[in-house]
Amino acid sequence: WSERHRFPTEILDQQEGEQAGLKSVTVAINGRRAYGWLRAERGVHRLVRISPFDSQNRRQTTFALVEVLPEADDDVEIELDWDVIRVDTYRSQGAGGQHVNKTDSAVRLTHQPSGIVVQSQNERSQTQNKEMAIKVLKSRLLERALEEKEAEVRKLKGEHVEAGWGNQIRSYVLHPYQMVKDLRTNHETGNTSAVLDGDLDAFMQAELERVIGADAEEA
Repeated sequence: WSERHRFPTEILDQQEGEQAGLKSVTVAINGRRAYGWLRAERGVHRLVRISPFDSQNRRQTTFALVEVLPEADDDVEIELDWDVIRVDTYRSQGAGGQHVNKTDSAVRLTHQPSGIVVQSQNERSQTQNKEMAIKVLKSRLLERALEEKEAEVRKLKGEHVEAGWGNQIRSYVLHPYQMVKDLRTNHETGNTSAVLDGDLDAFMQAELERVIGADAEEA
């Protein structure tokens, strides 16, 4: 999707899966109104397919949680209390040059009051990784503050919906038929390959229109 819109991207951190694939990936995407569009992708995505890792070709269901955070601008005051932040360093596991796997250049920050954990290992030095981890932590804390404000407004309105792994927003079915369907808007398409290749605009547009319509009704 980012390539289609010519939005620069940077992988900040990635964790390999125990057997194959990726366990988690943190990506920075820069572009005009990138957050406004990508926030429509927040939530649990469900994929149904024939497992490429199963010799018996059995159907597999996989879930992925997508979080979209606004980047904390330098002029946004997010104060970090280092008395409650644990800093760990370790050896990087990814690509990054000759220093990777030779020094403890990767950095993990744990914000103890909230339990938020961020890490960076793709930069060349420990200093660069710490700066990147701090930036991500500030973004997470900013998002948390915004969510708390939104939750308070919903509480005052008598509305409160918990987001969890059971609340999938979209299903991608590749077997026994092909269909991508958004459960919030009912927008769907049989062109699964296009969607998995990043053709998400129609789904994003439908969700943003749904949210705008809901806000208008509440007003």
